[in-house]
Amino acid sequence: MKNKITGRSAFLALLKDEGITHLFGNPGTTELPIMHALKDHPDLTYVMAMQESLVVAIADGFSRASGKLVACNVHVAPGLGNAMGSLYNASFTGTPLILTAGQQEQGHGLTEPVLYGPLVRMAEPLVKWAVEVTRLEDLPRIVRRAAKIATTPPTGPVFISLPGDILNTEAGIDLGRSTRVDTRVKPSDESLQALTARILKAERPVIIVGDEIVKSDALQEAAQLAETLGCPAYQSSTPYGAYFLSESPCFMGALARIQKIARDTLSPYDLIIALGGDPLRMSVYSETDPLPDGLSIVQVGLVDWDLAKNYSAEIALKADVRETLRALVPALKAAGGSALQARARQGLDALASKNWTARRQPLVEQILKHANTSPIDPDWLALQVVEAMPDNAILVDEGLTSSRQIIALRPHRDRYGYHALASGGIGWGLPASVGVSLANPERPVVCYSGDGSSMYSIQSLWTAANHKLPLTFVIVNNGGYRIIKQRLLAFHGDDHYVGMDFVDPPVDFTGVAKSLGLEATKVTDPGQLKSVLSSAFSRPGAKLIEVVVSNSVN
Repeated sequence: MKNKITGRSAFLALLKDEGITHLFGNPGTTELPIMHALKDHPDLTYVMAMQESLVVAIADGFSRASGKLVACNVHVAPGLGNAMGSLYNASFTGTPLILTAGQQEQGHGLTEPVLYGPLVRMAEPLVKWAVEVTRLEDLPRIVRRAAKIATTPPTGPVFISLPGDILNTEAGIDLGRSTRVDTRVKPSDESLQALTARILKAERPVIIVGDEIVKSDALQEAAQLAETLGCPAYQSSTPYGAYFLSESPCFMGALARIQKIARDTLSPYDLIIALGGDPLRMSVYSETDPLPDGLSIVQVGLVDWDLAKNYSAEIALKADVRETLRALVPALKAAGGSALQARARQGLDALASKNWTARRQPLVEQILKHANTSPIDPDWLALQVVEAMPDNAILVDEGLTSSRQIIALRPHRDRYGYHALASGGIGWGLPASVGVSLANPERPVVCYSGDGSSMYSIQSLWTAANHKLPLTFVIVNNGGYRIIKQRLLAFHGDDHYVGMDFVDPPVDFTGVAKSLGLEATKVTDPGQLKSVLSSAFSRPGAKLIEVVVSNSVN
């Protein structure tokens, strides 16, 4: 006979068996059954955030920094509504996330009580699967399926609505077993042979890498491919992770998200080798197409939506990036022989004077000219942050305009060492860094955020303080939405900035941080930056450093 168990306890037991160690949430009345059951599951850490958008963003950061399935629980309809912006971000990055919300009891919902809403319909546009539990006996099948769907490429969020009567009911049910779909597939022998031949046929290939490099743990393999070919490698035009080893002799940085610049960059080449992502995702409209005429593409990845999405590919392989590269590199060496070796040496020699490493030092020298500029120059601040960070630190970047040189200054050395805003929906950085830190308690974390972005999610400072995380927030205070000013001026020739400043009154980030339990310091003198940053990064606990920088638009 099956042991009887309540829905609320079964739900938590199922999550734990799926590998969940932290439940991120903000409790409301409809979530009280889960809160009640937590006392029987002390090995599950509950992480409370002060608004539902933060809950999902913290979970998103935890997953991106660990590669693991995560779970978060938010309040009924308004809470799910609050979470939608962060759910959009998680959907954009394909974060494997189980999002649940408490729902009014079945039957009671028919009367449309306070806070009622059609949760499944609300969530559906942003998740891979959305469902409401209508029988306790179905709960194990639903949670198991949700975990399987979320973790199977293309990975992404799923949603489960949990009515109160399901959570409070008791029955004898079988909890089942966890399943993971192994998608670490490589191409067929025929496809691999065709890909090898096409790459060797190219005279001037270029590699563009995306997020699947991180997901498949293919940093080393991507660098080996580039060095085998002696060809340049760029991060895709929307780089929100560590997609390539910066100190590889082939790394050239990130493609610009401006169509003309991207087109000019790619014009010397005759073949794009696109690995694990959409290589040319742009931002604002332009009549110029970023892909030069006649430039061919071959593409590898598990997210079939990204394969030949906007541009036809001569070869498009739905396969794991790392497994493919582990087979492709030896195949290229065998087929290319000494001719390939000679071409690779020649290519590496040509790249030596213009790769990431070669360009970094002149950039540093240029920035150093502004070392004593007051107000503080944002690029000087970025350099000081990079140089003060411990070698094993993780950087979470939502500096937008103030972090324009971050990727050019700080090398990517591991797949979880750098995380940036992906979708463009600001406010992600602060809460995501909390999740990143929870996932990597042995590594210091630095969150580098603009002032405008931080005010979307400032309450997340409390969660960092509550968990005593080794996390330092660097808030770049330029007193407004600088990126919007730049675009108004660039696109419309208008410097009349309405609704883009918050200087009357100014925001006191140091005061806000102290009120939420953090040690906080304000820096206005460029000469103080090095000592303040080094001290903060080397000490335990959650801290905030507010740095007042120039509010110049250009």
